[in-house]
Amino acid sequence: MSELLVTTTLGDFSIKLDAAAPATSAYFSSLAKSKALDNSAFYRIVAPDNATHRAEVPIAVVQGGLLVEDPQPIAPIAHESTAATGLRHDRWVVSCARYAPGETYGSFFVCLRDEPELDYGGKRHPDGLGFAAFGKVDIGREIVEAIYARREQEEMLAQPIAIRSVIAS
Repeated sequence: MSELLVTTTLGDFSIKLDAAAPATSAYFSSLAKSKALDNSAFYRIVAPDNATHRAEVPIAVVQGGLLVEDPQPIAPIAHESTAATGLRHDRWVVSCARYAPGETYGSFFVCLRDEPELDYGGKRHPDGLGFAAFGKVDIGREIVEAIYARREQEEMLAQPIAIRSVIAS
């Protein structure tokens, strides 16, 4: 099983990709191999105490990679819901940001607690299809916690946390 090594200004962590989500794992491996995620950032930290977007369904995540308005070097992919993969948005799970199914972009988030409302049938996304979990942080969890500790009063960070590189292995 392959991994992604994420190097940030706060330290490094690795994401073990899950074979149960082959399209989403390949999508993020391709983004890493093309260096599209290098020099991006963690730009959004959502916590129950700072949620502005869909605050009625609070979550605890850190989100980084490309912004939706950034050039997207890889075409969007089909949505691999948790109903199809059997994966769940448990603590440390990494998932793909999206709008509608098939409207992915080079952004990912890490769950800091179990987030069943992000799974298929959950209430976080209005269409109920949930998000596409594709991996799990296996080394460097303390770095992800340090990123989460930098949350601000608003979800979108005034001081993003730089991602120096994302390397696929």
